[in-house]
Amino acid sequence: MSRHVAIVTDSTAYLPPRAMERHGITAVPLTVVLGDQALEEGTEISTRALAQALTRRRPVTTSRPSPQVFADTYRRVAESGAGGIVSLHLSGELSGTYDAAVLAAREAPVPVRVVDTGMVAMALGFCALAAAEAAEAGGTVDEAVTAAEKRAAGTSAYFYVDTLDYLRRGGRIGATQALFGSALAVKPLLSLDGGRIELLEKVRTASKAIARLEELAAERAGGTEVDIAVHHLAAPERAAALADRLRERVRGLGELHVSEVGAVIGAHTGPGLLGAVVSPR
Repeated sequence: MSRHVAIVTDSTAYLPPRAMERHGITAVPLTVVLGDQALEEGTEISTRALAQALTRRRPVTTSRPSPQVFADTYRRVAESGAGGIVSLHLSGELSGTYDAAVLAAREAPVPVRVVDTGMVAMALGFCALAAAEAAEAGGTVDEAVTAAEKRAAGTSAYFYVDTLDYLRRGGRIGATQALFGSALAVKPLLSLDGGRIELLEKVRTASKAIARLEELAAERAGGTEVDIAVHHLAAPERAAALADRLRERVRGLGELHVSEVGAVIGAHTGPGLLGAVVSPR
């Protein structure tokens, strides 16, 4: 069996299952703690169950994978024939996942490069796909890392949420930002900046905020060739409508993915989330 470069990421990449299977990408699950139950994202808790729990104001927290989970994953991937591993993860500003992966990589049976992409959701997913494509073309571990980092540097992510309360409760946005976002019942638009979730704009109504989200994504795409992901939580109609409008507006559109985020990101954003990730090729 060839000693290929394998790609590992985590469950917050929200990659389409077909893409993961096609490129042989492995995702390590984060954990959602619902009451006294610790549940793996993607297999043990549905987004519907999460949305219901949040609506009922049940306590919901999230947890990184343990170093042992990463160690077991790296061992299995090495046993499958990998001669090296690139392990790409969500922003270290948002989670301790990267740190856990670094600890496990020290004892892995093959070389592992762990990368804090500064991204989340399909902003991370597009990085994993870029690394996988580089590896499939015969690239080394370093070349796959370079491809992922290049993709991350060009990728932008914008999010609309109905309220900043969930982000504030989870410590993913400052109390001052949350206060500004709640003032006068404005609707917040957020972006990923330096691996952190930052308040980008405040818009008066949900409809105007979603229209502005579309504008931001279309402006960022410009006339270049880009891939786009539209994310949502318990808002499929909003997501489908946004995707349709972006298909019409973005001339250089490559792939367009529409998907519901998983329970980990949903726990920090709440129902009603709508996001657009723009990733130049």
